[in-house]
Order: sequence, then structure tokens, then C-alpha cells
Amino acid sequence: MTTIYDTCRSHGLVRPREGRILGGVCAGLGERFGLEPWIARLLFVLILFVIPGSQILIYPILWIVMPPVDPGPGPASPVTLDKPFPHQPS
Repeated sequence: MTTIYDTCRSHGLVRPREGRILGGVCAGLGERFGLEPWIARLLFVLILFVIPGSQILIYPILWIVMPPVDPGPGPASPVTLDKPFPHQPS
């Protein structure tokens, strides 16, 4: 069974790490539909004039439903704070 995140990812609806202002919803929608993020934001605001108050419902729902872009490979070794750094004087 696929999750909502998997379905959104398969359709290209993800929140990018770059180009986001608040949650990355408009930037993700812009990437999905081939628009610049500022154009997607402008269209999102213009829809507010057509359907007042819709963004108050739509934006948070999309923020929850749209997964972030896969972070990719992590660092080679995790940083731990229980050992002192080698360059610290003792």
C-alpha cells in the first residue's frame, strides 16, 4: 500500500530545500508545473481574490501532504558531543 507521501512524490509534488520562503509549497508547485517560484506564489495570491480564504485551508494541508525532497546521503560519520574535539586544548 502506498502512502500519501509516495503518491505525491510519484507525481512530482515535493517541497524543495531551495527557493522556499515558508514551507516550500508554492516552490514545489512551481517546480511541478514548470513555473518559477515567484510566479507560483503570485498565482497562489491571485487565487485568493477569486476564492477568498481558500489559502488558509489549502496551504497548511499541502504543507502536511507534500513531502520534503529526499535529503540524500547523510554525513559519513555522525557528530557526537560526548567526546571533545581534537583541536580543543586540554
